[in-house]
Amino acid sequence: MTLLRGRRAGLEVALAGRELGEAFDELEARLAERPGFYRGTSAVANFGTTRPASDDLIRLGRLLGDAGIELRAIAGSPDVGEIAMACGLAFEAVAAPASDAHELDRRRALRPRRDAKLSDSARSLVADFAGARADIADRRRRGEASVPRVDPAAAPSPGAAPSPLEFGPALHLVETPSSTLYHAGTLRGGQALHHDGNVVVVGDVNPGAELVATGDVLVFGRLAGVAHAGAQGDENARVYALDLDATQLRIATFIAADGDNAGAGGAEAAVVRDGRIVVVALDQLGQLERGVTQS
Repeated sequence: MTLLRGRRAGLEVALAGRELGEAFDELEARLAERPGFYRGTSAVANFGTTRPASDDLIRLGRLLGDAGIELRAIAGSPDVGEIAMACGLAFEAVAAPASDAHELDRRRALRPRRDAKLSDSARSLVADFAGARADIADRRRRGEASVPRVDPAAAPSPGAAPSPLEFGPALHLVETPSSTLYHAGTLRGGQALHHDGNVVVVGDVNPGAELVATGDVLVFGRLAGVAHAGAQGDENARVYALDLDATQLRIATFIAADGDNAGAGGAEAAVVRDGRIVVVALDQLGQLERGVTQS
């Protein structure tokens, strides 16, 4: 179970069904791995039906506060709400889950029943199937195979007409191109988009947010978080942004930290050249690809 995950308005600390002492130790270790990464964000702690003590909330608030995260609300069953109110925190009610079997039976009972009805075209096929069955029976009585078999080793004689069972050229496997994930809106700190393909964001990517794509990363706004293009090793992948000010850029296995990727401002692209990541103005990208060096 993921302990810390992004949600629409920040972070969620998933504590439902967990032993709180162990969960807090795990949370403390995870926050220590990336100090400052979540700073400036807010979080909702989801306890589910687990009832925390006041000391638990105090420890959780301290852990998050040390990492620069504001504990904004508590989520859980109604009795957890009493503790949240006593500590001056907002509360989000979470319905207690019903048993899986009971819930499945309830949904099946509510599902509308539909009687299958054949269209006129479908009814006309019934006679065709009956005729096909009769034809197969006649073949078997004559000792013929009901389905003709083809010997792939038997080559046709020169000039012979093609067999009706030859369906043209051999089939080839065609790889489908990678898909593109389109996200309209700002990504706040703690939020992440991971996609097998290209990632397009129409909005800003704030510090602490993360974009990971096996293809290109395009940001129609300010890119101030972490961007990783070509995450499966594609060195030809690129990172584009209208305002490229990333905390960290990655393309395949190459990394450029904050300060290494500073450009001249405006629309820019980050590409791999000569074993390192370089940032170039978008209108000069074609010259870079043609090997033209600007003096």
